[in-house]
Amino acid sequence: MSDGDNATPGLPSLPGPPGPVGDNPWLTRNPRPSPGAAPWERSGSSEPEGVEKAGQQSGKHADRVTVADLIAKVHGDSRVPDERRHVRPEPDVEPPAPPTEIIAAVSGPDGEDTDVIPIVSVQPSELPDLASVRRPGPVPRVGTAGGTDKPKPRRHRSKTIVAGRAAAALIAVLALATTGSAWQWESSKNNMLNRVSALDPNSRDIVDPAAQFGDENFLIVGVDSRFGDNSDMGAGTTADADGSRSDTVMLVNIPASRKRVVAVSFPRDLAITPIQCEAWNPQTGAYGAQHNDQTKSDGPDQVYSETKLNSAYAVGGPKCLVKEIQKLSGLSINRFMAVDFAGFAKMVDAVGGVEVCSTTPLQDYELGTVLANAGRQTLDGRAALQYVRARQVTTEFNGDYGRIKRQQLFLSSLLRSMISNEVFFSLPKLDNVVNMFIQDTSVDNVRTKDLVDLGQSIQGVNAGRITFVTVPTTGQTDSDGNEPPRIDDVHTLFDAIINDDPLPDEKNPDNTPVPGTPESTVSAKPDSASRVPSAAAVPNAELVDAVTTNPQDVTVRVSNSTGENGLAATAATELQSHGFNVTSPDDYPGPLSSTTVFFSAGNEEAAATVASSFTKPTIERVTGLGDVVRVVLGSDFYSVTPPSPSGSPVQVHVVRGTSSPPTQLPQDLTVTNAADTTCQ
Repeated sequence: MSDGDNATPGLPSLPGPPGPVGDNPWLTRNPRPSPGAAPWERSGSSEPEGVEKAGQQSGKHADRVTVADLIAKVHGDSRVPDERRHVRPEPDVEPPAPPTEIIAAVSGPDGEDTDVIPIVSVQPSELPDLASVRRPGPVPRVGTAGGTDKPKPRRHRSKTIVAGRAAAALIAVLALATTGSAWQWESSKNNMLNRVSALDPNSRDIVDPAAQFGDENFLIVGVDSRFGDNSDMGAGTTADADGSRSDTVMLVNIPASRKRVVAVSFPRDLAITPIQCEAWNPQTGAYGAQHNDQTKSDGPDQVYSETKLNSAYAVGGPKCLVKEIQKLSGLSINRFMAVDFAGFAKMVDAVGGVEVCSTTPLQDYELGTVLANAGRQTLDGRAALQYVRARQVTTEFNGDYGRIKRQQLFLSSLLRSMISNEVFFSLPKLDNVVNMFIQDTSVDNVRTKDLVDLGQSIQGVNAGRITFVTVPTTGQTDSDGNEPPRIDDVHTLFDAIINDDPLPDEKNPDNTPVPGTPESTVSAKPDSASRVPSAAAVPNAELVDAVTTNPQDVTVRVSNSTGENGLAATAATELQSHGFNVTSPDDYPGPLSSTTVFFSAGNEEAAATVASSFTKPTIERVTGLGDVVRVVLGSDFYSVTPPSPSGSPVQVHVVRGTSSPPTQLPQDLTVTNAADTTCQ
């Protein structure tokens, strides 16, 4: 079969004498069929010559054999009955059309003859039906004699496919609509946020930035402002107190692991050293020299705070407060949010009130009745505001600390309520909460998405891992009536937060103490109370590329955790013989199974150099060591070898916060755990 005759889908052309125009030997080697009659000239159903009737065998390759015959032959069956045969019906062959009149060539302008194109006979069956072209379906199955398979299952399958496609399309449309709604919700809320300038990410006061990578640190401020709706909240008017002050200051840390939440409260009257800040206008939020309408002059660009913490916000706004808190804590504050009285009350109303519990009624010398009755009760926004603001309660004798404790208990209850009601995972609920207070909030580097992420991070934390801590102070006021902080204990507290060390009263979901907390050592066995897990068993080691340095540039401190006398002194002498600067050896407070090299961020090369003198040590990054590398000899210690030559490239596995002893926190820390529901 050639491509010339049967290029068009349909039945093969029938043999016959060549047409009057003649054969084109370049197109086909077969005789060309006679031209057919035009459709309006056809009549009758006579068969052309040379066509064998159905059922006759000519022995030629062109004999018609049906698919059913072939299947029967393959299976060894006899000829398929006529009623089971699928024979393509023979087309009606029209009588030959009369000879086509050849029009004489017409001479063109140049006398050239026009070429005559012959008319080729085409049967209707040879014309493709484009409307019926579809994907090839599966080969039909041959059933038993007497009937054919019914196509009902195929129709049923088609209906199923159509229904599935419709469902998929519906889901896609709903997903698109939901995504669009969430995007519109986020965009509209972002446009409503009051943005201020507050953060200083490049501050030199930030301690060990590498160790804080991935942490979220929110500075949340409750603002005492009498502008606008705040004057109707029962807190006084601008005539009583003009401007804005930080009434409540909390630094909330959410570590990169998102396994816990720590909120540190700063007393309003915390004593600080006056700091220089850029002047700030609390009404407009503008920084720089402020114009005085009474004197008709501009004030200075730079101003100094007073010796009380809340003065930082009053004179220098969010920037000045962030600067002071970053200096005290060493934490990298990367989010700022300030909520005024009206915003706080609206948020409480949006969640349907918050339950509190008091063992006694609360009366305040300045605010009057705060809680008329003792016991559990749910407070609306206005009553809740009085509850967290009262600082002269007749039954409390610790000034601002009683107020801080109530604030922590209140926020614990609020978080428990929002977590149990899954507010953070419900767009309508979250929308209601955000709508109520967003216009009374000022933020820096906070979008609605950040609030959702923060909420959902908290949603995944059990209440026992949400801890409120108060900055430790001396407990006595100074000559200015302020509370001096215990600086060393403050630094210890925030070191523990940076290192993700367990804090007092932290609990697992089953209410058992978190390992490493003081409570966990009470029920621990004596031989395991001070033991900490080996860093070698920790899978989350980080591979760090480093280059060894000259031992003369490295200071090493050697500690002994094995209990074997003189071991640290021996190792220190050997390190010194290899050129290291070695300090006085000492003992480590707990046993370690693996020799561990401790270092602080930025001192990787020195740590790699020291580690090369020991056999497979654990290398751990901690805070507070500065330029000193500390080696703690574990039970696997054998000897000290010469270090790798200076400039040698090495790869070390570095872990963090696993085998170092927990920070020794002050025993009198004031701690509130969010899982604690006792009445206080």
